[in-house]
Amino acid sequence: MTARKTSRPPARAALVKTVVAALEDMKAVNIKVIDVRDVTDVSDCMVIASGNSDRHVRSIADRVVERSKQEGIRPLGMEGQEDAQWVLVDINDVVVHVMLPSVREFYALESLWDVRPAGRKPAAKKAAKKAVKKAPAKTAAKKTTAKTAAKKAPAKRKSAAKKAPARKSSPRRKPA
Repeated sequence: MTARKTSRPPARAALVKTVVAALEDMKAVNIKVIDVRDVTDVSDCMVIASGNSDRHVRSIADRVVERSKQEGIRPLGMEGQEDAQWVLVDINDVVVHVMLPSVREFYALESLWDVRPAGRKPAAKKAAKKAVKKAPAKTAAKKTTAKTAAKKAPAKRKSAAKKAPARKSSPRRKPA
């Protein structure tokens, strides 16, 4: 008989609130909370935030650890505080990622872990589509001129190749 997998309860809301409060207290930028219970068994929730410098990232992570200890929850571990470009704090059911903006953009954890149903689109994508629709006609004219120039460029190369003189081969000597 196989054991049936039961869904776990969500991460304690109080712990998530404590983590977010610590991040906001230290002026963390672009805080995002992602529920990952359906994606992985490692954690229930991931919190991703950015800091302005390596020192800021390190101090944000330290504050998260300090606040979780005040709540009576001891973090399992903390990684990356030496370089402080990306510091990970593992607090049982919540994993906190504090990164520099360039590192966050490179790894794009939000797109990796944020799984939504096919019919639901994030608000950022909707806003981007609206911005593209409202774009002025000047940008469209620039695109068409760039396309036209790209079409003409190969034709110039072909005509330049025809005009190049043929390479003369040297006469071969016959052995005497």
